[in-house]
Amino acid sequence: MTRVSIANSNPLIDGRQSARAMMVRRGLQILLTDMRHATLPELALANGRRADLVTVSEKGEIWIIEIKTSIEDFRVDRKWPDYRAYCDRLFFATHKDVPLEIFPEDCGLLLSDGYGAHLMRDAPEHRLPPATRKAVMLNFARASAHRLTMAEWATGRTFDEM
Repeated sequence: MTRVSIANSNPLIDGRQSARAMMVRRGLQILLTDMRHATLPELALANGRRADLVTVSEKGEIWIIEIKTSIEDFRVDRKWPDYRAYCDRLFFATHKDVPLEIFPEDCGLLLSDGYGAHLMRDAPEHRLPPATRKAVMLNFARASAHRLTMAEWATGRTFDEM
């Protein structure tokens, strides 16, 4: 499986995710949009980790959602506890072919089919300290603005041509 495509001209697609992970993510984004969350995939955190999906609710609550597409994917990834320091709620998301009982009870759980998702278990809340919240929100905003600019530039069109 190719992990990074250097030929990709779309700055919104980084090429590291499998087709199945992208399917799960799409269903999550549909649900989260309906829930009025702003979503940002593949956000680098201050500890050097990269969260699969970070969301901000209308009330400013920050969620991190870790996507797992197989039992092996879950077993080999032991970095997910590091995400707790950067969110108010931590979730796992998967699809119907992964047994739900493998996921820890102290995290939320979402099930996606690519056309939507269902909240199977809510995540316990652990509110961020104000300074951390500010840092995560600034990181989210700056990364979002940067990606929007890169997407605009990738069109190769000027405002006169639109």
